Amino acid sequence: MSIQSRFSQKDLDRIKAAVHTAEEKISGEIVPVFVEKSGFYSIAIYRGFLLLAGLSFLAIIIFDRYIPSLAIYDPLLIFLSVTLAGLIGSLATNYIDPLKRLLMNQKHLDQATRKRAENAFLQEEVFATRHRTGIMIFVSFFEREVIIMADRGISKVVEQKEWDKMVRGITENIRMGKVAEGIEAAILRSGEILLEKGFLKTVDDVNELRDDLRMES
Repeated sequence: MSIQSRFSQKDLDRIKAAVHTAEEKISGEIVPVFVEKSGFYSIAIYRGFLLLAGLSFLAIIIFDRYIPSLAIYDPLLIFLSVTLAGLIGSLATNYIDPLKRLLMNQKHLDQATRKRAENAFLQEEVFATRHRTGIMIFVSFFEREVIIMADRGISKVVEQKEWDKMVRGITENIRMGKVAEGIEAAILRSGEILLEKGFLKTVDDVNELRDDLRMES
């Protein structure tokens, strides 16, 4: 699924409006970033190849021992059968996301998501605000992970548990198929938190970062 197909125009307008509303009374900038996948995970494709190739070879051994009528004795045919099964396994892993996720460990997924989020924070210049008051809400669909990053002007006064609670809320909404609702709630809550912590909008405050959703493949 492409990242664009996950959102209707109504969803995009809703998220943009939430950012605008949240920033009306605060000096912070809220940046939502959505990516379809944070890593390439070529290791999963190799594992898919080895898994199906191994199963194919095991089947050949079982047929040879228990079902002679289906046994293969030609070495070349055995090689081709095992290789073909491996290629099917690698292709299936490449195109079937649940299978690819199954062949990856959680630590690898976490590392890839964290790295992609950190890169997005820099690429989208969330740090480029006058008082270092940018917040990025990052969602990676393949990994099913959400990361909220706040620049140092905010992180020094807002406890991590506030962001953790918001992450859980977004994750729960995504599981229920309410992506836009989850992001909207998190954006508005971010605005409330900054308001509570005294990040009030000043007379000379300007909108330093655009309000819309960033979508990347």
